[in-house]
Amino acid sequence: MRGSLWYLGQSITRHLAQADKKAVARRFFASEADLKKTVLYDFHVANGGKVVPFAGWSMPIQYKDSIMDSTLVIADVAGLTPGTGTLTVFTNEKGGAIDDSVITKVKDDHLYLVVNAGCRDKDLAHIEEHMKAFKSKGGDVSWHIHNERSLLALQGPLAAPVLQHLTKDDLSKLYFGEFRILDINGATCFLTRTGYTGEDGFEISVPSENALDLAKAILEKSEGKVRLTGLGARDSLRLEAGLCLYGNDMEQHITPVEAGLTWAIGKRRRAEGGFLGAEVILKQLEEGPSIRRVGFTSSGPPPRSHSEIQDEKGNNIGEITSGGFSPCLKKNIAMGYVKSGLHKAGTKAKILVRGKAYDGVVTKMPFVPTKYYKPS
Repeated sequence: MRGSLWYLGQSITRHLAQADKKAVARRFFASEADLKKTVLYDFHVANGGKVVPFAGWSMPIQYKDSIMDSTLVIADVAGLTPGTGTLTVFTNEKGGAIDDSVITKVKDDHLYLVVNAGCRDKDLAHIEEHMKAFKSKGGDVSWHIHNERSLLALQGPLAAPVLQHLTKDDLSKLYFGEFRILDINGATCFLTRTGYTGEDGFEISVPSENALDLAKAILEKSEGKVRLTGLGARDSLRLEAGLCLYGNDMEQHITPVEAGLTWAIGKRRRAEGGFLGAEVILKQLEEGPSIRRVGFTSSGPPPRSHSEIQDEKGNNIGEITSGGFSPCLKKNIAMGYVKSGLHKAGTKAKILVRGKAYDGVVTKMPFVPTKYYKPS
């Protein structure tokens, strides 16, 4: 996505952020009457520029309606360093989650977005609606939907050493959440060090005509140590990592705060808002939500989605949204929503499975420690 107006304002923002604020005030700020104006001053203001003093001039620090600043997600996209990304959430006007996504800033004027396949149609319609509104105000934005590419996920402790056989780029210098465009097995790929398993690994966007050859090459280079796995294995791993599954643990009526994704709300977002549903979400940050997503361990059969959660007196306090048997821990794990105040680790509960109550206890997540590749 392109937003040329945003680039000028954001480059100034970074310049200011790198200096001591008091020093900046002494060195650069003048009284409003003394400030000089460039020939683009009226243009900046007309296009929603927030003008501040800078080196004796009135300059735009940001644009309130910039698509790159993005009203669509809770992440501080503007604050991302080029070549990095983050998990984020598309929100609606009520603060509910339209979808979760990984958004990457490739360059200052180029974003790369991976959405859930099950939410593709509604996500694209939502983005397109807001792009049209932005362009109607004179904004400059375009997009390309990568129907010509396929996405492979290579996850686990052998992901990096195996993939290293297929590229000349040094993968030891690519950390969790970082993005590169590079040659893998002779094809130009978009490589992100991420994955929805809690393990180290990569998501590889590869031209579709090269996808089969790449999949075969990965298996061959692993000498039988990498195996093909389906969505069942991915679901067990993401549950062990305490990660939400959209449609189960997140819905249009659930906010990121209720879902335990407060960490994904950018610091600037918390201070300024400016995204869909901000009024609801910022109020929840201040006052606390009425319900919260929590983890459980339990006895008996594994709890499943929609299993009722009760307190020890038999009163309904919530509902399970995901559950199953953990292959790593060899016991039942689950997550669900309970009333605030009953969300603390160690809180005892009853979980109904096929009409019978079994003992459960609120447990901190992730259930299994994550193994993301980060700088030491």
